[in-house]
Amino acid sequence: MSNDVNPAQAAASTARASRAVWLKQLHQWHWISSALCLLGMFLFSITGITLNHASQIEAKPTIVRKEATAPAALVAQLKTFAAQHDGAKAPLPAAAEDWLLATWSVKAGGRAAEWSADEVYLPMPKAGGDAWVRVGLEDGAAEFENTDRGWISWLNDVHKGRNTGTAWNWFIDIFAGACLVFCLTGLLILKFHAANRPFTWPMVGLGILVPAVIALLFIH
Repeated sequence: MSNDVNPAQAAASTARASRAVWLKQLHQWHWISSALCLLGMFLFSITGITLNHASQIEAKPTIVRKEATAPAALVAQLKTFAAQHDGAKAPLPAAAEDWLLATWSVKAGGRAAEWSADEVYLPMPKAGGDAWVRVGLEDGAAEFENTDRGWISWLNDVHKGRNTGTAWNWFIDIFAGACLVFCLTGLLILKFHAANRPFTWPMVGLGILVPAVIALLFIH
């Protein structure tokens, strides 16, 4: 009996083996990216809804104001510093940061303050609110104000990456990359299974067409 292998069968067997390898890799990357994206996608989906209806969700900000008088020695140091940085932005001296922490539990964290001859102003924007400190350089009168706009505002700012810091901005970029891998591997998996699923490409086309038409016709 002849042991010759039919070239067509060999080619088909090779193609099936190659297809199986690619599908295995795609499924592996697809589930890994989906696992990495799970919590982030849930969070961004929820905050997408809250952002879309921000005008309908009433937020009542809570404002806390505090006053104090800075020590004379600290005011003198700030005056000297202000003379060197008038009209510029620079972090507070360590002594000023320590005083804010001890007086109001405010962590300046090396943020840049706005310096002038008569006052120093430290803005401290944050997700879901705002805060600032002002110290008068004539009499040492200091003010602290903290505004909290609630957890929905916080979530919305987290969604936009507004005043969320470097670590969260890095997370958003990495999350976006993982979502891209998730979508591309999903598309390729669809391609492999499309022959046995006739509605695959019509559904993909519908998913592209609907937002494109809405954007073109209703966004002005």
